[in-house]
Amino acid sequence: MLNVRIFSLYPELFPGPLDIGLYKKARRKKIWSLEIINIRDYSKNKHKTVDDTPYGGGNGMLMKADIVGEALDKKIGKKKNEKIIYLSPKGKQFDQKIAKKFSKLKILNIICGHFEGIDQRVLETRNIEEISLGDYILSGGETASFTFLDAIIRLLPGVLGNKLSIQDESFENYLLEYPQYTKPQKWEKKTPPEVLLSGDHAKIKGWRLAQSEAITRRLRPDLWQKYITKKKK
Repeated sequence: MLNVRIFSLYPELFPGPLDIGLYKKARRKKIWSLEIINIRDYSKNKHKTVDDTPYGGGNGMLMKADIVGEALDKKIGKKKNEKIIYLSPKGKQFDQKIAKKFSKLKILNIICGHFEGIDQRVLETRNIEEISLGDYILSGGETASFTFLDAIIRLLPGVLGNKLSIQDESFENYLLEYPQYTKPQKWEKKTPPEVLLSGDHAKIKGWRLAQSEAITRRLRPDLWQKYITKKKK
């Protein structure tokens, strides 16, 4: 079971899309759990202020070290083995390999940042790993956390019905997924490639691999190089 804690300034946004369909069923089956911690509860004044101006000047505000630190300490304490993630543009780029690694955890803590970020001292003293979803900026970490958790939770045993569907997805083995087709067989004068209707599983497998290779080589040369390197080993 994966236990997820989210530290947020806007707890009312959760569970949001994670309370629909497969993920809702999986939570009811206790495949994963969700706890939301309101960072504002640890503010020191009646206005629930969590931010202040940065030393040295500059635009924007920073989330305060004492407030974020206390929120983490009250919930996590001195447990060094618990993974703490801060979703940040300057973090390591999130990918399928990281999603797989995190899906094997028992506890995952996620900090949703706001404003210009968090006081650096919190990141350094609480052994926090920064993860980026891509080279773009969001207004807060909450929307990023939905994507982040979506990629992870779907990998948990028992969430998806067909284990093989995960193995054949894009980014597995550094290849993008091949084109797929379903009924009706004829639509707007177009039909699926004949090989998919042949019933010859060996030919179908070969066609799909060739398509994945061609698409990856054309659209993602970075992945193609990783695929070629792995293939040579």
